[in-house]
Amino acid sequence: MAFTVAQIAAALGAQAFGAVDISITGAAEPAQAGPGDLALAMQPKYAAGLALGQARAALVWEGADWAALGLEAALVVARPRYAMAHLTRLLDPGPRIDAGVHPSAVVDGSARIGAGAAIGPLVVIGQGVVIGAGARIAAHVMIGDGTRIGDDALILAGVRIGERIVIGDRFIAQPGAVIGSDGLSFVTPQTSGVEKARQSLGDQGAITRQGWTRIHSLGSVHIGDDVELGANSCIDRGTIRDTVVGDGCKIDNLCHLAHNVVLGRDCLLAGQTGIAGSTVVGDRCVFGGQSGVADNITVGDDVICTGGTKLVSNVPAGRVMMGYPAVRLDQHVEMYKAARRLPRLLRQWGGEKPVPKTGQSD
Repeated sequence: MAFTVAQIAAALGAQAFGAVDISITGAAEPAQAGPGDLALAMQPKYAAGLALGQARAALVWEGADWAALGLEAALVVARPRYAMAHLTRLLDPGPRIDAGVHPSAVVDGSARIGAGAAIGPLVVIGQGVVIGAGARIAAHVMIGDGTRIGDDALILAGVRIGERIVIGDRFIAQPGAVIGSDGLSFVTPQTSGVEKARQSLGDQGAITRQGWTRIHSLGSVHIGDDVELGANSCIDRGTIRDTVVGDGCKIDNLCHLAHNVVLGRDCLLAGQTGIAGSTVVGDRCVFGGQSGVADNITVGDDVICTGGTKLVSNVPAGRVMMGYPAVRLDQHVEMYKAARRLPRLLRQWGGEKPVPKTGQSD
């Protein structure tokens, strides 16, 4: 699909200059841009790339002399990266899923499919399922009995959605995501070593040989509107009460929300983040890649965790956390600086011989 520079400017709320009737069919980095691409030269450091590519039009920074850069047209916005969200949406056709129900799909007669929905090949939809209007469901998706999915969902190949799940409007699930699997809920006949260690901070006491007995997951998963779930991510159903994901949450690939987790609105989870059971997370929290959150704790609103952070206790609202165990970012930096100084201090005050240098300073 092609758009003129003028049409793109209207969609982005951008200022347009030059030949606004140029046709644009895609977007590209400046050096790789062809004549039909909008080059993304959003900062001065990308200007040199324009000479290497063939772009006639570009998204440039405020104050750029676009004509001197050899362009025939330019778009200018106050916040270019935010404009990219609207641009990519405009240019993304999405996966091709033909309207209607594919002949190979298995849809229970009691299921209700909304107007304009597209059900791809080899999809299985169980009893009493409700699919909203305009939903697109790609190949090999399975949706369990009694599940309800809102309008305009995009559920990509191989997604598995369990029974009795409730999902809001405009939900996106990337390939391989699983919603509604059982949680890790097991108990021993007598007090387990884990329980003893937690109470004593490390001492198991007398060790008793015993196996694990399943606590079945009777709860569900409730997902709000405008939630996105990454490839191969998993959300466990609750044990008794539901696992909850608030409106607007964006969850990356290979993330895991355990049973009974409550995730507030507009949270962002980067890849390989895991949140353990029964933890409550506030609104607008951000977790960098490989972050981890212990079970049964509370994380306040607007908490930010850098990559690899491990939260093991409650965190007040507004904190920026880093490290394992996690501490405030500024405190972690001071701790790191202090640790770097330890070898030098030991040499100065302990009389130890210097360690051979490896190319790094103390």
